[in-house]
Amino acid sequence: MNWTATRPIRVVVLDDHAVVRHGLAARLKQEADIEVTGMFASGREIVQALKDNAVEVDVLLMDYSLGPAEIDGLNLIRLIRVRYPDLKILVASAHHNKATVGMVMHAGARGFVGKEEDLSELVRAIRTVAAGGKRLNAALAAEMERDALAADAPAPTADGAQLSALVDRPELSPREREVLRCCLDGMSVTDIAEKFARSIKTISSQKQSAYRKLGIRTDTELFKIKHELEAQ
Repeated sequence: MNWTATRPIRVVVLDDHAVVRHGLAARLKQEADIEVTGMFASGREIVQALKDNAVEVDVLLMDYSLGPAEIDGLNLIRLIRVRYPDLKILVASAHHNKATVGMVMHAGARGFVGKEEDLSELVRAIRTVAAGGKRLNAALAAEMERDALAADAPAPTADGAQLSALVDRPELSPREREVLRCCLDGMSVTDIAEKFARSIKTISSQKQSAYRKLGIRTDTELFKIKHELEAQ
């Protein structure tokens, strides 16, 4: 899954809308240095295809919001990044507020393209990501950089204390706090299990217990709380 310039970039398109899927593929096929090697409608399909070595891919171009019965975008990105670390993920979505983009990039995506952007920008993004770079549109990148600089300033950095207040709540056990901190760092259950030499089942149970105590059910909700605290 490592791309070199001696052959076309192998791109797989994942989108639950057939018109979008085929439209993107048709546009990409116009580029001599890009080869569309697969199209999928669901996260489960692409995960199974990767597991079966049924598709060759350098860049996975995926929608962030798939169907309601689907694996959510963040968990799908994390799962693929853990199992296939050489595969580059580029997200194309209409949902591109700072919080969503921040979560997507933190989870392991290499770039984000808004669906309202010109398709030529998408082509450039694929080339950038395939070559090992990262890609955000200029306006969003500048805005996120300003936020990062503001967060590093000495005066208003209360978010560290706010996040500690979230993670260090008294109802959480010490091990639940450990797991929660690792989740906020973008680690998967498997990563955490390896880090602490515990079973995946144990880490999963501790994570779910922590989520119940916080009144949340998914990673998306956890990161939403995190970003809301950071915005305060």
